[in-house]
Amino acid sequence: MATTQNTNGTHTNTATSGGKVQFDPNFTANVVRAMGPKTSPRMREVMSKLIPHLHDFAREVELTVDEWMEGVMLMAWAGQMTNDKRNEVQLVCDVVGLESLVDEITYKKASEAEGAATESAILGPFFRTDRPTRRNGESIHITKGEGAVDVYMYGRVVDNRTGLPLVGASVDLWQASTNGMYEQQDSAQVEHNLRGKFVTDENGEYACYLIKPTPYPVPFDGPAGKLLQLMDRHPYRPAHIHIIAQKEGYEPLTTQIYDSESDYLDNDSVFAVKDSLVVKFDPRPNDPQASWELHYDVRLAPSDPAKSRL
Repeated sequence: MATTQNTNGTHTNTATSGGKVQFDPNFTANVVRAMGPKTSPRMREVMSKLIPHLHDFAREVELTVDEWMEGVMLMAWAGQMTNDKRNEVQLVCDVVGLESLVDEITYKKASEAEGAATESAILGPFFRTDRPTRRNGESIHITKGEGAVDVYMYGRVVDNRTGLPLVGASVDLWQASTNGMYEQQDSAQVEHNLRGKFVTDENGEYACYLIKPTPYPVPFDGPAGKLLQLMDRHPYRPAHIHIIAQKEGYEPLTTQIYDSESDYLDNDSVFAVKDSLVVKFDPRPNDPQASWELHYDVRLAPSDPAKSRL
């Protein structure tokens, strides 16, 4: 394998046969140079790296037209399955670790700020923007799943530097039912079951009832499932609860918290578990609505006005 230095500074790996270049050494550079003058600086930066990586990958494995078309059809299939209730494209990214990698890169920048903000984790494919706003102390557990164990979850949203409470912060919570399905996957659940948005009170506190999460497999009926099968991998995720916390003037946080007693903490099918996000549920006495409780505070970092955009 030879490496050619292109005129725009990019490197193109070119397979050789008998000392002769097998592929056009100028092709990738020409594609990169085709970007017009109105391309934003960030878009130019991203695409001038992405295109050579994609081209080098195709050359390295000597990708065939049939294999490329299989990939195209898989992407098209993912797009066709995606709607406002399920993002299959995102799930494909999850099972190859891309979303978790991007999350790690993003959090690394946030962690360099003063203080320790709550670590982020992937959004996942089942978030809904039309979730209902619920009152503090209200339950999101409407359709009772078989074997469900109710939990009282409560905590504060605070400034990661000062520890002061953030009043009026929003806290989105959603989770799968005991059968491993989110409400939009399961006709037996009422709409918006096990999801809701809460707003912190004058003490920065939120509270709700939900259920103790259980492990479940990611959907196997689409391209993400097909990829897992082709790679001989299991589809299971550890028991978790999704959280999005937001407050004006602060970086929004998307994360997940994981039951410390769950299976698959060490081999999550989407590679999203972080040690700081593993939590312990405690017994809750004298509450007829819940036998367990979870205290979880969220620490938000102030916004970075210098963040770049495409």
